[in-house]
Amino acid sequence: MTPVNMAANVVVLGDGVRKRVTTEGSCPLSEYQDGTKALFHYRTVLCDDKRTMIDDSSERGKPMELIIGKKFKLPVWETIIQSMREGEVAEFLCDIPHVIEYPQVSRSLRRIAAGEDPRDGQRHCCGGIAQLHDHSLGYTDLDILQKDPQPLIFIITLLQVQDPGSYRQDAWAMSDEEKLKAVPVLHDEGNLLYKEGNIVEAAAKYYEAIACLKSLQMKEQPGSPDWIDLDLKITPLLLNFCQCKLLQGEYYQVLEHCSSILNKYSDNVKALFKRGRAHAAVWNASEAEQDFSRAVSLDPSLAPLVAKELKLLGERLHEKDREDKARFRDIFK
Repeated sequence: MTPVNMAANVVVLGDGVRKRVTTEGSCPLSEYQDGTKALFHYRTVLCDDKRTMIDDSSERGKPMELIIGKKFKLPVWETIIQSMREGEVAEFLCDIPHVIEYPQVSRSLRRIAAGEDPRDGQRHCCGGIAQLHDHSLGYTDLDILQKDPQPLIFIITLLQVQDPGSYRQDAWAMSDEEKLKAVPVLHDEGNLLYKEGNIVEAAAKYYEAIACLKSLQMKEQPGSPDWIDLDLKITPLLLNFCQCKLLQGEYYQVLEHCSSILNKYSDNVKALFKRGRAHAAVWNASEAEQDFSRAVSLDPSLAPLVAKELKLLGERLHEKDREDKARFRDIFK
């Protein structure tokens, strides 16, 4: 491995963590009391000649949020942030013991940024990271890093520091009571944003409300009355989320989420109709027709809408067939 030059203006923050400031901050250093929220962008790079990029949060459109004292899975980030002033940009070279969990953390953050549940596909086991070496994280670069841990460089841009009590907490940082109170507020905010045409922001609100309820549901026995009650609260939020994803063209997410609803509630008309639209969008004609037919049988008032969707699907299939035939003619010419 080629060593990285961190010699200029280096500060040692602790055993195995070195800092180099590239842009000075504009504010005094915060006291960083427990509950302080830091918003920052991060780039994660390898310690090689090319400084190979692993992650860049600025490409996801939303900064990372970290609350001091909440025991984030990557403790070194708390150490890093507490050394920074608002507006500061700095590089941190962290040795392997501080970043051994990074592949798992990165996977979760990538899934959250994609609007997916970070817990999906995880295998619960004991014995630490070593037992995960034969389990793919779903990302080739993270699989490599998990099997061959190495030091990492974090390039942090600290955007804002918010004092405790000056912001609304994210779902993972709330108490159970706070989560229950937040759900109807988030639902209403999502509905308002949707009516205003702010689809991406509306989806984020619905997703945040779902996250609150799912975190509560995980504490209940599956199938118990309390678990079912929470699931019935999640379902309409998930359908709203799917409607946003339909408008964003993220059809496979719609298929996944609507199928999860229908596996439990096979007569959910809204899930059938939305899944039918998603099937139609990805050329699953027979599956779309089956879902539309089932939806109409359960709710005949949907017949005009279904007829419109089927007509549109037929026109698209006819146009695709015409284009395919033209393409084959050109090939044989």
